[in-house]
Amino acid sequence: MTSLKLSRKNTQFLMIDLQERLLPAIHGFEEIKANALRLVEGAKVLEVPFTYTEQYPKGLGSTDRQLLEKIEGKTAFQKLTFSCCDEEGFIDILEKNDKKQIVLWGIESHICVLATVMDLIKAGFTIWVAADACGSRNRNNHDLALRTMTQMGAIVVPTETVLYQLMERSGTPEFKALLPLFK
Repeated sequence: MTSLKLSRKNTQFLMIDLQERLLPAIHGFEEIKANALRLVEGAKVLEVPFTYTEQYPKGLGSTDRQLLEKIEGKTAFQKLTFSCCDEEGFIDILEKNDKKQIVLWGIESHICVLATVMDLIKAGFTIWVAADACGSRNRNNHDLALRTMTQMGAIVVPTETVLYQLMERSGTPEFKALLPLFK
């Protein structure tokens, strides 16, 4: 069994559908975006493999501009299916990273995030959900989705928990680089 504790050697990140036309409709989108930016920066500093998706970009636009500025050298995995896993080639990307723990976040919690969590758990991954970087248009839908993910076996925590688990200790160059994100 994979250890439940996050470790850099066994973790990859997945950001789901934080797109410019959809994000402003999401309840609490400013906090969601701020936490997503922290996670993207964390992926860079901690050298954690990172994948991001876009749902029907022709209609919903591309990933939020501020996030794109932080994501260098990566291309969005474009999809039409609600579960990322139902899109051909998606699971192959995750398996190539050879990391069985996936920290994910995105929108909407009760649609694409939940469907993806279900399928990733079924595929044998240990899933951590950065709850404060997820959201839905309706807060109740978000809360119910997080509860459902927890019942299915996902570990639901705040962004800060994810990054501190991966840093492991204070005093390191990574800790010093990421500490300003939380002040």
